[in-house]
Formats: sequence, structure tokens, C-alpha cells
Amino acid sequence: MDFYNAYDQGFARVAACTAPVAVADPATNVRTVLEQARTCHDEGVAVAVFPELCLSGYAIEDLLLQDTLLDAVRDAIDVLVEESRDLLPILLVGAPLAQGSRVLNCALVVHRGRVLGVAPKSYLPTYREFYERRHFAPGDDRRGETITVAGQRVPFGPDLLFDVTDVPGLVLHVEVCEDMWVPVPPSAEAALAGATVLANLSGSPITIARAEDRRLLARSASQRCSAAYVYAAAGRGESSTDLSWDGQTMVHEVGDLLAEGDRFVDGPVHTVADVDLDRLRQERLRQGTFDDNRRTHAARTGEFRTVEVELVAPTGDLGLRRRVDRFPFVPDDPERLAQDCYEAYEIQVYALERRLEAIGQASGHQPRAVIGVSGGLDSTHALIVACRAMDRLGRPRSDVHAFTMPGYATGDTSKSLAVRLGEALGVTFEEIDIRPACEQMLRDLDHPFADGEPVYDVTFENVQAGLRYDYLFRLANHRGGIVVGTGDLSELALGWCTYGVGDQMSHYNVNAGVPKTLVQHLIRWVADSGEVDATTGDLLREVLDQEISPELVPSEDDRPQATEDFVGPYALQDFTLHKVLRMGYRPSKIAFLAWHAWRDADAGEWPAGLPEAKRTAYTLPEVRRWLEVFVKRFFASQFKRSALPNGPKVSAGGTMSPRGDWRMPSDASAAAWLRELEENVPAD
Repeated sequence: MDFYNAYDQGFARVAACTAPVAVADPATNVRTVLEQARTCHDEGVAVAVFPELCLSGYAIEDLLLQDTLLDAVRDAIDVLVEESRDLLPILLVGAPLAQGSRVLNCALVVHRGRVLGVAPKSYLPTYREFYERRHFAPGDDRRGETITVAGQRVPFGPDLLFDVTDVPGLVLHVEVCEDMWVPVPPSAEAALAGATVLANLSGSPITIARAEDRRLLARSASQRCSAAYVYAAAGRGESSTDLSWDGQTMVHEVGDLLAEGDRFVDGPVHTVADVDLDRLRQERLRQGTFDDNRRTHAARTGEFRTVEVELVAPTGDLGLRRRVDRFPFVPDDPERLAQDCYEAYEIQVYALERRLEAIGQASGHQPRAVIGVSGGLDSTHALIVACRAMDRLGRPRSDVHAFTMPGYATGDTSKSLAVRLGEALGVTFEEIDIRPACEQMLRDLDHPFADGEPVYDVTFENVQAGLRYDYLFRLANHRGGIVVGTGDLSELALGWCTYGVGDQMSHYNVNAGVPKTLVQHLIRWVADSGEVDATTGDLLREVLDQEISPELVPSEDDRPQATEDFVGPYALQDFTLHKVLRMGYRPSKIAFLAWHAWRDADAGEWPAGLPEAKRTAYTLPEVRRWLEVFVKRFFASQFKRSALPNGPKVSAGGTMSPRGDWRMPSDASAAAWLRELEENVPAD
């Protein structure tokens, strides 16, 4: 495997193309198509989609039935076939073709001097401005047929799949314009039959808001079918006798818009994107109802015909023609980020509110929320959620009992933040110094620290972490409350939590579904959204400026113990977590994507509000190093996740709950993952 090659990493490059049309002049139009095809060839494109009837022009009315026009189209197809012999892309080109006593609106599939097949348009619009049945026969009843084109007898019908044998997962289906506007499009059946890349050759004149309708349909098709959808509409040059044209081009993948070209352009447009075939396969593997739906429609989908084709994909580093978000749990778009933060916050608040109500109904008394507050990110956010839940229940915030429990490495700043937050939010706030209890336990354990030796091992750390939660559970018993957990999704993935009576455990964990990279934005959103007063907002922003630290080991300098020195940068580890949990990717593919996302701090977009100091870059060796750390810690820590308390799922990226998104044996081996990483990711 070539690590740097997009095709070897499970991608296929596609292009949606449009160019000025010469009305009723196939000889000119085929030259235009070939110019675009050569450009796509130079860019390593596997599939190039052109508009409906692009060889003849769409709006030529009764000229479609003229022998001169149909003969010129046949001649143009001969030229297309001959001139494409040395071109890489599979070309999808629209043309009118006579078959028997009728003309059909067709999409030709051409590759390296061979017509692979022809897909006729199934559904012909004959309403409002459309009058296609005057000229064409519908193609929905042409399943199983053949047609002679360019001297070749080839499969003909809407039931064709084109399987690119040397690009695993690239299975192509073609439909034409109106086919995607009907309730059950041909592409939906094709997807159930195995197609992963759905192409639409469209004429589609433009009217106000129609472009948005097309986006909706293409996005919906890609989402429902767990597929890529490549759309190319007619543009400049089409007759404006009664209509106008915008040349819309776009590529969607499982509901995500990968690329969209400019509209109303004078010259040619080719919109290129790399489709993630692994993602499409994984989506279908995980969503069992996809195959259940196939079984329901097996009588239709089982009759699809497959045409095999070898692409001979380009080698070497082709780059990556798609956006890769550095923070898959955090949108770059400010409006989308604000919406996500609002929903995540409300999910957490509602979940805790409901849990408190349920306990109250069962026990006959209203439980208090008991929470440990350190002045760090996670406990700060959990405290905000608990306060808001009490507000919505109509209960006083004094029913939130917050405790700061300084240990041997607690900093003055973090302790001050915890105290000031408690005061600002109006909760019941107290301090418990855990050091005397820790000293007694360390003495009972015969630990060297009890004799004055500076031994700061895992026992030293976990005695502090465990005692904090031991106090919280006993306080909850004593005060009629429940322990609200604060540990986040990222910590659970990396095992950065103390098992049992420690931060791995609680009565209910509101942060269990929130990754560390999102927690920061949630706190910022709360600070800026009017949920809290100005004083509290300023305190929350101070929390965001602190180093992420467990504050368990004393430091010889002023820098606190840094979590990311041990488990890796949360930015990278959350990137990996998303690709493992939601996508099921191999380590090498995760490394490839992380390298493209993180290698240049000046490229791409960053989430709104992220400080400049955190807009960093990572080299491939750094990506590889921390990915290895993730794999080892992820496998070693499953026993902690198998015993998780309840907590709400927040992100579509998933959770670690054994009752939800993630189940695995605690004694599973990481060997295969580490071997794949070692063999396929360059070390330098």
C-alpha cells in the first residue's frame, strides 16, 4: 500500500462537469466534453459526470427527432470513444439514441475506447415547462436489454451497475435528471443492489430556488442510500427561448456536501471531490436496516446487471480533494457550532433533570446533585449543567452541593476558580482537604511517601482520585443526593480515569457523551449565550485558559502536571476517536486523514473562538506516535468502559456506553491494529 495515495487509502476521485453547449451541434459538443475529460484525466479523476443530452443540447425540441441530428450524435459518440482510449476517467455523457421505433434520453458510460453500457432515462417530465414524452420513450421498462453503439453491442437499461474491480467499493450507477425527483428513484434500487456512487446527468433549467431543491434531493439521496451522489446540470449555451440554465455541479456523500461548483459561469466547470468508499461501506455495515430494505425489494434489486471495468488508478501522492475537519466533533461553521452547542447543552440538562425527577418519584424526596469541582473544564461544565437542571425543575441552586477537595498538587488558580464559580452560581459550596485522609491511607499501604520519600507513582495518584469520589459518594448518602459525574468521552476512550471509586464512577454522568474538544466550546457558548451573568461568564473564560491537568503530582516548577503529555493532544486523540468509534477505520487511514487535516496550521478552517495558540500543526511522526498511544490505551481500558454508569449520548459520533454505541471484550488484543499501523504508516 502507498500511504500517500488516495486510491490506496479507500478514496475515489469523481468530477461533476458542465461546459458551454453548442445547440444542436454534436461535433462541437464532443470536443468540449473531451477537453473536460482530459482535464479530469490530468487530475486523476476516476468518474466524470456530464450533463443530460450534452452531446446534442437539451432544449432543442423537435430537432431531437431529426435524422441529421441523430446521425451527428452517433458520429460524435464514435469520436468520443476513439479519443478517450488513453484517458483515465469513466465518462458519463448524455445523448439522444434511437432504439427500435423510439428515441430515448440516454447516459453513455464510456471508458478507454469502450462503451461499457447505456442507461436510459426512466421518468420523463411532461408537465409545466417540460414536454419530453413528445420526443422520448421512457426507459423504465428497458431492463435486461442491449443496444448497439459505436459498433459495440452493450448492455442497455436502468438496471446497470459498473463495478470498478481495481478500486474496491467503487460501484457506479447512472440516472438522468427527473429520475431523482420521483418517490422511488432508480438510484435507490441501485444502491440496495450494491451501487456506492450514484450519478445524475441533468438538464434541469433554473428557476428561483430550484438549485436549493436539487441540493435537498441530492443530499437526501446520498444520506438515505449511504452513498455518494454526483450531480451535473446543463449550463451556458443551452437555448434560452423559454428557459435559462445555471450549470449546477455538486458532490454529496452520506448527506455531506463535499464540493459544489459556481453557477452561471461563462466557461467550463469541473467540480472534483474524493469520495470515501470506506465510509460508504462502513455505513452500510453498521446500519443493518439498509440490507433489510434490500431483502424487501430483492425481486427488483436481484435483477440488476453488473458490468466489470478496470480503471488502472493513478499512483503516487495525488493530494486529497476533500475537506477533512480537524475537529470532527466541533463544526467550523459558527452557526452550526452554536446550534450543536445549544443542542448538546440541552441534551445534558434534560437528561439530568429527568434522572432527578425519576429518583424523586421513586423515593418520595427530591435528590440533591453532589459534584466535585476542581476548576477544570469537565467539572465546570457539569456544574453549569446541574445548575440549569435545578432551574428548570423549579428548585433552588442550593440543592447543588459542590465540593472542592484540594490534594498535594492542587494549584492556587484552579482552587480559586472552583471557589469563585461556586459563589457566582449560588450553589452550596464547601471545601474538604483530602490530604489527611490520603496520608493515613498511604501510611496504611506502607507507601514510601508516608515516610517522606517523593514517590509519585500510580498509587499516589489514585489514592487522591479515589478518596475524592469516596467522599462524594458518602456525602451523597449523607445528604440525600446523587453523585453527578464529570468525566468526558475522551477520557473514557483513553482510560484517563480512576476505576471503581474514582472519576470513572458516579450515579449519573452528564459528560459521558461529550468529547474534550467539544467541552471547551460548550463552556464558551454558555459564557457568551446569556445563560449566565457577566461575572460568571468571565470566570468560565478563565477556566478555558487553564492547562488541562489532573493536579495529582507536585511539580518542581510552576507548570502543573499536563494531561496531554501522557495521553497525547486531545485534538488529535478526539480526531482518532471519531474515526474509530463512528467510522471503523484502519489506523493507517486515520493517520492519512490526520496528516492531511493537521499538517498545515494555515490551511483550512478552524472552529470559531478557538485561540490562536491552539491552532497548531502536527507532523506525520507526531500523528503516528499519538495514534499508537491511542490504540494501546483504548484496548487496555475497555474494562473501565464496560462498567460505565448511565449518561446521555450527545454526539452522532457515538458514546462509549456498553448499552449504546460501543461493546467489546475487555481482554481483546490490540496486536492487529498495532501491526497495521507499524506496517502501513511511515515512521518519518
